[in-house]
Amino acid sequence: MYAYSRFARNASRIVLAGGLWLGATLAFALDLLDGSVQVHGFASLSLVNTSDNNFFGPSDDGVSNNFSEIGVNASWRLTPELQVSAELLSHRAGGTDNGDVRLDYGLLDWTALSGENGRGGIRLGRIKTAYGLYNTTRDVPFTRPGIILPQSIYFERTRNLTVSADGAEIYGERYAEDGSLAASFAMGQPQTDTDAALVALVGLNRPGRLDAQLASDFQVMYEGAGGTYRLGFTATRLDLRYRPGFGDRLQAGRFKLTPLIFSAQYNAENWSLTSEYAFRRTSVSDFGPFFYNGTADGRSYYVQGTYRFAPQWEAHLRYDAYYADNDDRHGKIFAAATRQPAFTRFARDWSVGLRYDVTQQFMLRVEAHWVDGTGFLAVQDNPDMQALRRYWNNVMAQASFRF
Repeated sequence: MYAYSRFARNASRIVLAGGLWLGATLAFALDLLDGSVQVHGFASLSLVNTSDNNFFGPSDDGVSNNFSEIGVNASWRLTPELQVSAELLSHRAGGTDNGDVRLDYGLLDWTALSGENGRGGIRLGRIKTAYGLYNTTRDVPFTRPGIILPQSIYFERTRNLTVSADGAEIYGERYAEDGSLAASFAMGQPQTDTDAALVALVGLNRPGRLDAQLASDFQVMYEGAGGTYRLGFTATRLDLRYRPGFGDRLQAGRFKLTPLIFSAQYNAENWSLTSEYAFRRTSVSDFGPFFYNGTADGRSYYVQGTYRFAPQWEAHLRYDAYYADNDDRHGKIFAAATRQPAFTRFARDWSVGLRYDVTQQFMLRVEAHWVDGTGFLAVQDNPDMQALRRYWNNVMAQASFRF
């Protein structure tokens, strides 16, 4: 059975990679249909080495290649007001994602109102969640400000909970001489059909399952001076229920997650400055005496600068900080209650990176991280909490292609 499932996963990736090649061959022809049908795709492979701990697979004092992405997306403009869009994605990320091909998004977009001063409409289907500045395009390597996004805001270990949802989104945009204003409100069912979210919230080897109530997402974004600066606010609410399995030590518990994100970006001719700050209210209740119940007000933020010092070269510098509980920033109270390492409750990450665009379709990247804390590491890659090390370094290299 294991051999068959591994064969099925590899076969699906091969099919998707074949689709990427075929899409690249046909994209020009499809774009000729008055632009009504478009096909695009991307692929990336990353190598990861860490001095301690594991990140995206067995990287501790070795090199892991368990971080890769292959995606093919298409859109069809049926009428001036109606468009269908979808993307198939294989996302492999250490123990949190095995690379199975899935529908990343698939939606019907109806622009009900459109004019010189704005537009508005509704999207139905599997919709990308408007979450901060980067979430809607986070899987396309060329749109990210580094090999990985700031983990304090865009967690890889719980990616599927916030990347997209099945439901509806109402959106509106207003254009004016001094800038543009965009707002959206969505209600949808988060993706809880993989083990990644379950393990991140309740740990390894739990026999139960995770169910989600309808989640809400609101975002407003202002862009001024022709894109020179962007200001945004995002509010999301997740309500997750744990259903115990046979012989489970945990009771029927509940997670409530309500992050509020403030975003700001300034873009000059050759450099950009970006920062996002999140307030994270997390409520954990009703799991019984064998779990850490309680309420925490977390904080996370990053400050990032990018500099384009030549037409094909870009460098970035970032400081990224995450605290699971702002009233217990160093995790001492948590450690006393659970006997787990205090540094699992925070992470402070300095990183520097370099990007080289070989062509418009091919990109190379390298970056290095110096990290204090393990707050954003996945338990799937680090099952022994006592073996974790507080201070660790990370070096990554990535090659990416798109059409």
